[in-house]
Amino acid sequence: MDPQDRDNLELLVEVTIGAFYEVSNTLGPGFLEKVYERALLKELALRQLPVKAQVQYPVMYKGQMIGEYTADMVVAGKLLVELKCVASLGSEHMAQCINYLKASNLTLALLVNFQHPKVVWRRIVHNL
Repeated sequence: MDPQDRDNLELLVEVTIGAFYEVSNTLGPGFLEKVYERALLKELALRQLPVKAQVQYPVMYKGQMIGEYTADMVVAGKLLVELKCVASLGSEHMAQCINYLKASNLTLALLVNFQHPKVVWRRIVHNL
């Protein structure tokens, strides 16, 4: 990844994280994950970022498709976003994001938890 691509990705991350906080501050805690997903899709669109929800990626084994992963959303075709509403983010959530990154050939994911009054997020990098 060249420096210009890296800078563009960092700007994308910054704007996306800002959208996390806006959704969290506006809705507060207590809703189902799907509500936050819909709100985040709207917020990212308001920020003029192209975003796709429920993006499917094949899981390959020795050249054969053996399953599919469905990521919550992908922003600008470059940044995977996985949403949760759980008591705390655990290693299984991080592993899920790493597997999504492997299947998608993307390098960066943001894992976000809307369960608490203050949004919590983690950055997951794979093969950068």
